[in-house]
Amino acid sequence: MKPMLMFVALVISAAGSAQEPEPDGLAAGPMVGYSTMGEVAVWAQTRRGASVQLRYWPQSDPDQAMLSRTRLSFAETGFTVQLTATGLDPGTRYGYEVLVDGRPVARAYPLEFVTQPLWQWRGDPPPFRFALGSCNFVNQPEVDRPGGPYGNNHHIFHSVYEANPDFMLWLGDNTYLREVDWNSRSGIYRRYSHDRALPELQPLLGSVHHYAAWDDHDYGPNDADRSYWLKQVTREAFMDFWANPNYDVTGTGGITGTFNWNDAQIFLLDNRWFRSNNDRVSGTRQVFGPAQVQWLLDALKYSKATFKFVATSTPFLFDHMEGENHILIAPEERSELIAAITAEKIPGVIFLSGDLHYSQFVEVQRPDAYPLYEWTVSSLTAGISSPPDPAGLNVVPGSVVTAHNFGLVDITGPRDNRVARLKIVDHRGKTRWERTIRAAELCRPAACELGY
Repeated sequence: MKPMLMFVALVISAAGSAQEPEPDGLAAGPMVGYSTMGEVAVWAQTRRGASVQLRYWPQSDPDQAMLSRTRLSFAETGFTVQLTATGLDPGTRYGYEVLVDGRPVARAYPLEFVTQPLWQWRGDPPPFRFALGSCNFVNQPEVDRPGGPYGNNHHIFHSVYEANPDFMLWLGDNTYLREVDWNSRSGIYRRYSHDRALPELQPLLGSVHHYAAWDDHDYGPNDADRSYWLKQVTREAFMDFWANPNYDVTGTGGITGTFNWNDAQIFLLDNRWFRSNNDRVSGTRQVFGPAQVQWLLDALKYSKATFKFVATSTPFLFDHMEGENHILIAPEERSELIAAITAEKIPGVIFLSGDLHYSQFVEVQRPDAYPLYEWTVSSLTAGISSPPDPAGLNVVPGSVVTAHNFGLVDITGPRDNRVARLKIVDHRGKTRWERTIRAAELCRPAACELGY
């Protein structure tokens, strides 16, 4: 854990820096994006058009500094740039700084990133930790709805930072487009820029790797579907403001992607691009669409990961017949996907979702197969909702948390006995719920030794 007093001082300094950046410095960031064994992405946003470069070095040998290629920031992409650190060694921690027009931009908190280790064929996968959450509302009173502020407890990002995760997984509604935003490109980029500059967020961005999926509020209006008229623009904005390693892996549009961290694989699904209208009464109702479902099944079947986390943004397994739960919007698609995972005997699957504005853990029993779990983690800072009566639903008793919170996953143990420890932590850093899942539980009881 980092010393609290030092951290508070850094945050105060960072907040002042984020609010009053030097004229030719950064408006937001830097943010560490994807990590591989030999390459890392770093995102930054300048205040105006500029040339931007990354200087980075092994923390064990600061004299061995390297420079990335120079990138130019432009107004049409919100003055964002994504810089790539290459020539890296596996399993190594690096320090870095961002140069804007040749001048380093100072930050009062650590700037560092890490490459993933090369452990395959050499030993056990290393332990690691990741954070996750959804629903981050950053207030702007002049355009927010009347009444009290909908966003609260933004110091939660200090608590995430203090938890020291290797990466953070954003499960959608990472920003909230408003009525003044979603009908213009300038409005969309203005909202993304406004939310990314949140002072409390900056230290977390600077040294924890970030990956993201989207939900309706990052994508367009509330409950938006495939008919949203500016989805090409919000897709561009999403790709300009995040630094995932891949997008549109189906080749049919959207932001579907995947990445590995040690012996876990995360599948980032797009629950908006292909989505039919929630109230359609004719035709085939879908959330993911056939191309994305088939890609997911192929990718899950191919994956050798111990844990296969499927991020869906809105609840997939939850049985409540209200809201945007999959069982209400597209029940046939849900049943077909569960049946296919069962038929293919795919081990290690855990669903992750957000959106509900409270957290819970769901369990679906399957005949002659391990239970499917879904962990919903919400809300980071947006308003808290009241959960339904759990009677008759598939919610695990005691797992519901109605407070601003985030999730932590610790994956530890030798290769033949990996364990995932799940924890809900509130905005003050207090643990509110825990669950341990052994990899051996996520296969058919009589056939674990066969890999399924």
